[in-house]
Amino acid sequence: MADMAADVLVIGAGLHGLSTALHLARRGVKVTVLEADYAGRHASGVNAGGVRTLGRHLAEIPLALASRELWHNLPELLGDDAGFVPSGQLKLAENEAELEQCRARMAELQANGFTHEVTIDRDEVFELLPTVAPHVVGGIWVADDGYAVPYRVVTAVRRTAQRLGVVLHEQTPALSVTQRGSGWQVDTPKGRFEAEHLVVTAGAWAGRLAAEVGEPVPTYPQGLMLMVTHRVAPFCKQVLGATGRALSFKQFDNGTVVIGGKLIGDLDFDARHGEVDIVRLITSAQTVTDLFPHLKHLGINRAWSGIEAFIEDDLPVISQSRHASNLTYSFGYCGSGFQMSLGTGERVAQLVLGEDSPINLDAFAIDRFQPLSSTSPN
Repeated sequence: MADMAADVLVIGAGLHGLSTALHLARRGVKVTVLEADYAGRHASGVNAGGVRTLGRHLAEIPLALASRELWHNLPELLGDDAGFVPSGQLKLAENEAELEQCRARMAELQANGFTHEVTIDRDEVFELLPTVAPHVVGGIWVADDGYAVPYRVVTAVRRTAQRLGVVLHEQTPALSVTQRGSGWQVDTPKGRFEAEHLVVTAGAWAGRLAAEVGEPVPTYPQGLMLMVTHRVAPFCKQVLGATGRALSFKQFDNGTVVIGGKLIGDLDFDARHGEVDIVRLITSAQTVTDLFPHLKHLGINRAWSGIEAFIEDDLPVISQSRHASNLTYSFGYCGSGFQMSLGTGERVAQLVLGEDSPINLDAFAIDRFQPLSSTSPN
């Protein structure tokens, strides 16, 4: 029973939960993590691995930039580079209207003091990527973005956290959460776990736990899909996106190409299982061959799916509870949480410890969905 009590209980062993546990453990906090499946089973393990600050919502940019500093120093943080490649990321514009969208994006960023994204013209695109289709007219470039291998990142964060004393219980779903005094109890099939502070990082299942506490969030699950091709001769070093269509695209050193871009498949939420939809994958493959016609005969090696939490305003919840003490949330990253996980874990640890953060988290408050009338005087 010695490991059933901790200073902090974290529900969910995706990257956000593991990162939070790691940053707390670095401060000497005793942390237990509970995971219904195995670490990184869904959003953290099945995503495309993009380490992307490009195209972020304005509210997310400070978090994404702070997290990117950690990605560029992974050996110092984890003792492992976790397969991180600082390849840069390029978002392509395929016509003048899309290029104008890119310019409008630059104007918005610059008005808010951000300079990490830059517009580039057709010649600059082809200097970076000579193999792309000739109809491309420009795009947005971020030199310090890149990609990593999701399972290697999950494994490295997990191992580092465990070396620092974090206790991980896999196949241990949280059946209910209850506050007793200032502390928390979490009932599981393996028994009851207790801690003074509770952190909910349960991805698509976090909304149920928040509602149980009385803080409903308009969250919904989606099955996200990816596919990987057979090997092909090197032709692309950067992570690619597109302005006018969904795309996340990269070529690994072994020649395989990973294709994603928030490809939505089917899911059986109760069974915690995502299903691949071949028809939707075909649409994404068409985007790839439009941009790289020489790939039209390239075969698909495999495809897979996992479950992610989406929120109606496309922003996550990163917030202390407004209804209960010693409760913190971090979930709903809408298919874009991989890059932010390292930095957000540090911010969530600061919330748990009651420390100030240089990054304003008001946009991610859990009570932002409550009607204004509910807080208005009678």
